[in-house]
Amino acid sequence: MDEINPEELSQLIRSVQQSPKYAQIAPSLVERIAREELQKRSNFAESVKAVRSRLHQLTGAYLPTKVDYAQWSALFRDSAQDKHELCQRMLRLHASTAERLPFLKDFYATCLASISPVHSILDLACGLNPLALPWMPLAEDCTYLACDVLQPMIDFLNAFFESYRINGQAFACDLTSCIPNEHVQVAFLLKTLPLLDQIDKTLSRRLLEGIQAEHILVSYPAKSLGGRSKGMPANYTTAFYRLIEGLNFKVEAFTFPTEIAFLLSR
Repeated sequence: MDEINPEELSQLIRSVQQSPKYAQIAPSLVERIAREELQKRSNFAESVKAVRSRLHQLTGAYLPTKVDYAQWSALFRDSAQDKHELCQRMLRLHASTAERLPFLKDFYATCLASISPVHSILDLACGLNPLALPWMPLAEDCTYLACDVLQPMIDFLNAFFESYRINGQAFACDLTSCIPNEHVQVAFLLKTLPLLDQIDKTLSRRLLEGIQAEHILVSYPAKSLGGRSKGMPANYTTAFYRLIEGLNFKVEAFTFPTEIAFLLSR
């Protein structure tokens, strides 16, 4: 493997981050993707394009180009607003959570029935999923931890927790470089593992082994963003059971219109 020129790597990262869309992504993830593309290509312009394309697939494809988090935070602080309605409106902005809206309450009630009420959650690569909190079977003293690679989203989620008076904290975390070590009752990995597989196919197994949780709720999309199934439920189910071979988990499986889910218990 050719050694990477540090100056060329820095230049590539700067070029990618000139776009505000990519400047808000955790630097460690941008650097990882940049390193990989530099090793594949000799053309600098093609490397910039490839890095941006991969980052878009990992994060940008699921959200509008620009979300006015400050405006949304102001709405949540407004006591005259119906916060449940606001949560639903904002969940529609994220492609992953928008797909779950038609069966939102049933999703959490079903998947978490055997362990509810839930006292602590670690929501990994959370997106806007914490806004589904009103539909989760939580204990009154529940602690909600959430992490993602998009800093503006993290700042918004902390403001959301405050406005909702939730004992919660959001923090930036790149799962390709670190695994949070907080001990919780349940960790969420909702539609996350297929994205990590695009970066490194060993990450999913390491995550499942390293997460400090009594239970892990894993889910996979049953359809593409374009609405096509293409055998995804069967393929992901096979891949999932292959992934956890040799791991000491009890598994509950669930099927929903656009998502399949598995609750792993140690």
